[in-house]
Amino acid sequence: MAIWSRVCEQIDIVFDRDPAVRSRWEVISLYPGFHAIILHWLAHSLWQQHWYWLARFISQLSRGLTGIEIHPGAKVGRRVFIDHGMGVVVGETAEIGDDCTLYQGVTLGGTSWQKGKRHPTLMRGVIVGAGAKIIGPITIGEGAKVGSNAVVVKAVPPGATVIGIPGRVVEEDLSLKMKKEAMPFSAYGPTDNDKDPLVVVVNQLMQQYHDLEAKSQELSKQLDSLNNSKGN
Repeated sequence: MAIWSRVCEQIDIVFDRDPAVRSRWEVISLYPGFHAIILHWLAHSLWQQHWYWLARFISQLSRGLTGIEIHPGAKVGRRVFIDHGMGVVVGETAEIGDDCTLYQGVTLGGTSWQKGKRHPTLMRGVIVGAGAKIIGPITIGEGAKVGSNAVVVKAVPPGATVIGIPGRVVEEDLSLKMKKEAMPFSAYGPTDNDKDPLVVVVNQLMQQYHDLEAKSQELSKQLDSLNNSKGN
């Protein structure tokens, strides 16, 4: 009964986070993120019982069916939603907290060949945008957001928004309640509210350069005109 309750909970979370879904049967039959989570439950259970080969076999079967690779040793919390999912990779010692959301192309990877903790930990409610890479045994704080295609190699505080390569905090709000009431986060690219500050500064400098160049050309034309009038 507990298993069926968790399955229903997993179906419900798809309805909460994907406006495109039409029915529960659609989730059960067509959503690879749902399939990957269900198969991971089985693989992880076998892994904990030291049935390592069989656990890896089920993990690889899930990868072939869904395009989502979750190592059976990874710890995945409740109500985790993987949207689209193709290309998602979750390493052996990764930990994903309750209510997290991962989009396609996300990697929770390691930086070492040594055994032990070498993959990220996502605390509750973290959102990781499409194509983002979170590397190493770092912690992404509760309610944090990782922007599309960001590469994160350092810990992220709770409620922060991180974008860029390497990842930089562009917004930090210690009040998670206020964060939830703020502008919606874009999982597919930065909006005007969360652009990389370095990119903004460079664009401003480039604009100033073009403005100065235009003024210089205008002054040059005025001087040439003045010289021509004196010559006449």
